[in-house]
This record gives sequence, structure tokens and C-alpha cells, in this order.
Amino acid sequence: MLTPDWTQMQSFAAVAEHGSLSAAARALGSSQPTLSRHIALLESDLGTRLFDRSRGGMALTAKGKDLVAHAGQMADAAARFAMTATGRGSDLAGTVRITASQVVATYVLPAQLKSLRDTYPEIAIEVVASDSTDNLLRREADIALRMYRPTQQDVIAQHVADVPVAAYAAHAYIAQHGQPDSLADIRNHVLIGYDRSTLLIDGFARAGFEVTRDSFALRCDDQVACWEMVVAGCGIGFGQMSVGDADPRVVRVSGDNAVATLPMWLTAHGEVRTSPRVRRVYDWLARSLRA
Repeated sequence: MLTPDWTQMQSFAAVAEHGSLSAAARALGSSQPTLSRHIALLESDLGTRLFDRSRGGMALTAKGKDLVAHAGQMADAAARFAMTATGRGSDLAGTVRITASQVVATYVLPAQLKSLRDTYPEIAIEVVASDSTDNLLRREADIALRMYRPTQQDVIAQHVADVPVAAYAAHAYIAQHGQPDSLADIRNHVLIGYDRSTLLIDGFARAGFEVTRDSFALRCDDQVACWEMVVAGCGIGFGQMSVGDADPRVVRVSGDNAVATLPMWLTAHGEVRTSPRVRRVYDWLARSLRA
């Protein structure tokens, strides 16, 4: 009876989940050649092709789809084993991996981490700046900061803040195009927004104004890139008020009211939460972000 090598199964599950060797390698902290070799060996042992390879990534074959659920269960079981072992460790020194949206990782977290490291210099911090949902169970991160309520099972979560979002423009843009008189007037200006995300569209709808994707002349789902377009004077864009109000290069043009409000959630896996160093970082972030 064939007993597949666990590392090969882990690589198979990661590539199936992430859709490419490069993305899976980043998630596992491995390399593309290593994962490619694991997949080739597993296909050889099983005598079947598991992926169709293309420039766009790795797509599961019919046989791969039949096997991926079993591989995922094995990966989850191994992750829970590692979580339990990590959670029972008593050493404060070590690394904690935090994932946060690109805006939070770029403009909010650095000041928090400075204070954290001053207090706990023995704790190393890895920051993953990503707007995608990372799988805490598979140890892609120990702690996640997200602007939505997490839906993963087996995690603990705290609602730590409600973050107001407002409209901003660079001084150069206002000098050239004038400053809008109201939120309604903003729609007559050059708008910078998101490509696939409906966050701003939904925010305008709650304020009683109808906009569509085509209302935004410049679109990008990378929020840091959108903000830099605002700073460059490309148009009026949207950002967290704590970030925009502190940036002297821009002016708030939406008045005192927020265009939208984002909930900030702090999340960690329940078993890892009992790790002393993860608990210290989690509790520190909860206190400082609330403040």
C-alpha cells in the first residue's frame, strides 16, 4: 500500500490552495524548486498527473480535485499538532508573524511595533502586508489584523476599533481643480478608487449617493498605490482619517463626516493564543489599537 510522503502532501495542498508554486512557496517559507520537486515525486508515486501547468499557474486535474480534500485534512491535522506544541511552549523569545492590510502595515503598525520592541526586544516580528485572507490554521501568520470580521473556524477575535475613512486631495490638485463643496460635489471631480473592491461604492450608498466602478477615473486594489496617487495630485481619493489627517501633503475634502467606517479585528488561532510571546503581542496590539 502506498504511503505518500507528508512533505509532498503538504506541498500538494499548498499549491492547490494558492494556485501557483511561487505563492505556495511564500506561504510555506519554502522555494519553488523544492515544491516543484515534491509535486513531481508525488505524481510519480501516484502514477497520475495532479496539476495542469500553464503560465497562469497550476490548475488541479480531475484526479487532483479528488485528492485535494484529503490532503487538506492532513495539512490541518498537522497544523493543529504544531499549534498545540507551540501553544504549550513557555519561551518568550522567538518570532511572531503578523499579517495586516497594506495600509495598516505601512502607516499604522510601524509606530505600534516600535513601542512593542522597546518593551520586548527578545520578540522578533515578521510583518506580511497583504489584503488577502491568510490561513491562520496553516501558520501563514500567528496574528491577523483585518478590516472585516473573521469567519475562520478555531480562531479568537477582538473588535478593537472602528476606523473612519474620509476623502482627501493633494494641495496641487486643489489648486488646479478647486475644492469640492460637499460629498455630493466630490462626484464631479477626478476620483481614485478600487478596482474589484466595493468598499467605496458601498460607503457612498450608505451616505445616499450612487456611484459605480466607472465613477473612478483611476482604479487599483492596492490601497497604498491609491494613496500615492492622491499624494501625487492625480485626483481625490479615500483613506483612513488617522492616516490622511496626519499627512501634510493632503487636505481632507469630505468635511467632518466619514465617507465609510471600517471595523478593525484582531485575530489569532485559539491554540497559538496560549503561546506567551504570541499572547504578549496580541494583548499589546489590542490595547494600543484601541487607544
